[in-house]
Amino acid sequence: MKLIIQIPCYNEEESLPEALACLPREVPGVDVVEWLIINDGSKDRTVEVAKAHGVDHIVDLPVNMGLAHGFMAGLHRALAEGADIIVNTDADNQYNADDIPKLIQPILDREAQYVIGARPIPDIEHFSRTKRFLQRLGSRVVQIVSRTDVADAPSGFRALHRDVALRINVFDSYTYTLESIIQAGLSDFRIVSVPIRVNGETRPSRLVKSIRDYVRRSISSILKAFFVYKPGKTFFLLGLVPGILGLILTMRWLILYFGGTDRAHVPSLVAAAVLLITGLLFWVAGLLGELFAINRRLLQDIQYMQRQDRAARDTAARLLRERGAGQGDLTPPGRIMGAPPR
Repeated sequence: MKLIIQIPCYNEEESLPEALACLPREVPGVDVVEWLIINDGSKDRTVEVAKAHGVDHIVDLPVNMGLAHGFMAGLHRALAEGADIIVNTDADNQYNADDIPKLIQPILDREAQYVIGARPIPDIEHFSRTKRFLQRLGSRVVQIVSRTDVADAPSGFRALHRDVALRINVFDSYTYTLESIIQAGLSDFRIVSVPIRVNGETRPSRLVKSIRDYVRRSISSILKAFFVYKPGKTFFLLGLVPGILGLILTMRWLILYFGGTDRAHVPSLVAAAVLLITGLLFWVAGLLGELFAINRRLLQDIQYMQRQDRAARDTAARLLRERGAGQGDLTPPGRIMGAPPR
């Protein structure tokens, strides 16, 4: 059983040493613990600091591509390195690394496949009242959409079983936290929350530049998830309002018409027709969305099998490369077992 702890990094040369110093090298129930950082186009000495502190794997992105892209790049590399469990944490040492055993325990006990660390939001001193309210509100919305009981949806301290990492996709370029939970929940993965501890604030959040920006981006992420993962219900609800209003205006026009009114009430009739057509278009869009969702699920199954195959080939190539290095074998690793050139 291998555990890989990944840390997305962007210009983290100052905070990274403290975060790495707190990470464990041994965890109960796990045979191997390795560290991985995703250098998201840092312009400082993040990579050099990581190497100096014994990081096992480094994903070095050429430019800053955002937290969501870095998270997915880390998952792919961790799978290639043979990870059975992947823990994601932050480079600012916000989360208490001593809680990693608690975080992965539900996976080891086969009680969950995706575990989210729930911070003690009311007790975090540097969180304003507005931010605490928005954290609770956002988590509640994610609970409803994903059909899960996640207490702290924006938390970046989370553990994933290999199967979840193989299936998960993130389309939002801003953050992975909300969308990954929604996708996993609607894919019937077992998700649980465990209470965790946090450390003091080491630096202001780079993700939350302002409350207004955070709210706007979070709403955008949730709406995208609605349209992608629940198109039928979303478009049905959107079409319900104009559909009902159109029916009301139509009934009003019929009552007036058969009641012998002197006026034609053409504007009401035109408005009713427009509203009914609008509602019908929304419902047709929902039907098409459900058909596309079936294709998306089929493509996800194909992608899952391809990722499984690629991860297996990468792991086999790595093991043979390590064995060959110990025996002085100079065979190019990219050609072992049909693995693609690196």
